Amino acid sequence: MTGHDMKHDHGGDGYKKNSITLGGAVAMGTGVMIGAGIFALTGQIAELAGPLFPIAFIIGAIVTGFSSYSYIKMSNAWPSAGGIGMILQKCYGPGAVAAGAALLMALSMVIAESLVARTFATYLLRPFDIEGGPLVPILAVGVILFAFLVNIAGNRSIGLFSMVMAAIKIGGIALFGIAALWSSGFEFAAASRDAVDFGPMGFVASVALAILAFKGFTTITNSGAEITDPNRNVGRAIMISIALCVVVYLLVAFGVGSSLTIDEIIAAKDYSLAEAAEPALGQVGFLLTVLLAVVATASAVLASVFAVSRMLAMLTNMKMIPHSHFGMSGPIQRHTLVYTVVIASFLAVFFDLSRIASLGAFFYLTMDMAVHWGVWRYRRAEIGASGVIILAALGFDAIILVAFTAMKLQSDPAIVAYAALTIAGVFLFERAYLSRWLAPQDEPAHS
Repeated sequence: MTGHDMKHDHGGDGYKKNSITLGGAVAMGTGVMIGAGIFALTGQIAELAGPLFPIAFIIGAIVTGFSSYSYIKMSNAWPSAGGIGMILQKCYGPGAVAAGAALLMALSMVIAESLVARTFATYLLRPFDIEGGPLVPILAVGVILFAFLVNIAGNRSIGLFSMVMAAIKIGGIALFGIAALWSSGFEFAAASRDAVDFGPMGFVASVALAILAFKGFTTITNSGAEITDPNRNVGRAIMISIALCVVVYLLVAFGVGSSLTIDEIIAAKDYSLAEAAEPALGQVGFLLTVLLAVVATASAVLASVFAVSRMLAMLTNMKMIPHSHFGMSGPIQRHTLVYTVVIASFLAVFFDLSRIASLGAFFYLTMDMAVHWGVWRYRRAEIGASGVIILAALGFDAIILVAFTAMKLQSDPAIVAYAALTIAGVFLFERAYLSRWLAPQDEPAHS
């Protein structure tokens, strides 16, 4: 289904060509990335990587740069509102492999949503010295429902809101990093008092979480049909977003590392930015950081709910997932919004931050490998892509996934089992629904 077919706006369910500028696309990408990456994952990454955690962000960015190559080349050839669904369908045909991998992507986005929603709750409770307890899931579900209501209001409000929020977030977080570094005299304190051996395996596993901090670039791919001059601007928006995020993440990593030791970062891993702000910037700085975190995470949930419901609506339109109205009226995207909110709320209630992040890493890396393999195997020559870069991206993903799995088998084997069962379940469900794994390549797929 092309952007042209969908130009007529059906109650906020439509896609308008040329409605997103390059700046708007960058704001959307960074809006999704910066909410999750920095507030939810800094402490989780430090827990695995130790004092080297800022380097994990750099390597995560490099791996993401390699990963983005397949998406950019495919989006340049076929800019589409189908985004990742379109890329997978172009590679594997409309079968269970494409549909299963696309559904994993959608699920990893829902997981990111619940991750950020729980982070919102954790930061909001910091000034009251409340850690854990029933208020965390209650507030997390509250912010997801708020995002649902704003999304129902229509997407014009979302475009403007995410532009303003992206500017506040990037500016505010960069200022926090600079101020924290400045007050510490540019000293990096993050050494561990206990001689903990973090090890190379822990470091590689930390990169898996760092990649989650950058995966928001895929949101840009999903809006290909609406971005102005998409054949050039989709790729540009992706590269600018990743570059901006690297700068912001490094400022924060060094800012946190300059005012807290590794042990303190790990102890406060769910709210490490607020913790780092207090010694560096005093009580006012602490409260401003909490406020910034609350605004950033709320807006990231908002952008994410919109992106996931859009993706699920596209997959439904592409006949890649079954659809039940459950008695609801209105357009498909309204229904997919409801599914998204229900699943994200369930996760936010029953899983803690590190488990949610782990599930997201498993799903995302599996989907990403399916994209690279498909592009390398079926479309490489047609889109003029370098096989070496695609295979490098595939290799990086494989190494990181193996290290991450090994690490989690030691520390939390249950989450590996949940991830494996869900991934297998998604593919088997799609196989039963679509009755074939692959479809002939020369069929005219949706563009």
